[in-house]
Amino acid sequence: MTAPAIVADGVRKRYGDIQAVDGVSLRIEAGEFYGILGPNGAGKTTTLEIMEGVREPDEGRIELFGQSPWPRNLDLLTRIGVQFQASSFLDKMTTRETIRLFASFYRVGARQADAMLERVGLTEFAQVPADKLSGGQAQRLSIACGLVHDPEIVFLDEPTAGLDPQARRNLWDLLRDVNEEGRTVVLTTHYLDEAEVLCDRVSVMERGKVLRTGAPAALVRELDNMVRVSVESGLLTPDAMRDSLKDVGVVDATVEDDGVLLTVTTVAPGPVLSVLADRGALRGLEVRGATLEDVFLQLTGREYRS
Repeated sequence: MTAPAIVADGVRKRYGDIQAVDGVSLRIEAGEFYGILGPNGAGKTTTLEIMEGVREPDEGRIELFGQSPWPRNLDLLTRIGVQFQASSFLDKMTTRETIRLFASFYRVGARQADAMLERVGLTEFAQVPADKLSGGQAQRLSIACGLVHDPEIVFLDEPTAGLDPQARRNLWDLLRDVNEEGRTVVLTTHYLDEAEVLCDRVSVMERGKVLRTGAPAALVRELDNMVRVSVESGLLTPDAMRDSLKDVGVVDATVEDDGVLLTVTTVAPGPVLSVLADRGALRGLEVRGATLEDVFLQLTGREYRS
């Protein structure tokens, strides 16, 4: 059996009265695209920083390739690449100068640095001051700086936070390519759709604890094929919808109206659609299968908030 790239066993970290990480245990295989997801404050970033060797755990064990990253392990530095949640580039340094500077930390030449700049689509911005790049361009530069020395493990902390939808999807393509080259990628995100698209497996975190781990599709399948049926709000009141569903024997559905959509969540969408058709309430009809958001709701009993 191939040795795992990363092992975490009973990791804990506290800041004053806040238990940021509470007994996290993970095993991440070599070449895996692994997501750590949850809302802000779930403990994702602290968990990642402990893996990177940036922070010391209060308890527990972390190993990368069988070695502890703490205290700062020089043998691991060239084998891991890091993109932090927020990156600040030096004033007045151009994009090319910035990536060449990062490359020099690992004794990587200018030619390889420039090739990485081209790979992330920033060659035409090479002479632009790094602090003048757009949000998506800055994130690409940050990732390029973490990849320039060809690491085996790449840590990405919310790399698409604050980006517009097009910039997010452009970054997804880059991250897929990085993983397909055989690198282990560990991603934290509060975008559940991002985890579903990119990750082989995910761990759902809340209040410092890992609630569930598995492939996104497998976690969703555990929800007994839950389906959401939505129509425009105002066609039926929630109470009228519940009464109509009871009349046809549907008693396990939930009905919510947020003022925009009336949504019925059920494992039996057929009778729901029949009721809506009979009542002439099909305007804006949308039928969606379960998602990781539904997994989170089932695990925590509350809606996901990023």
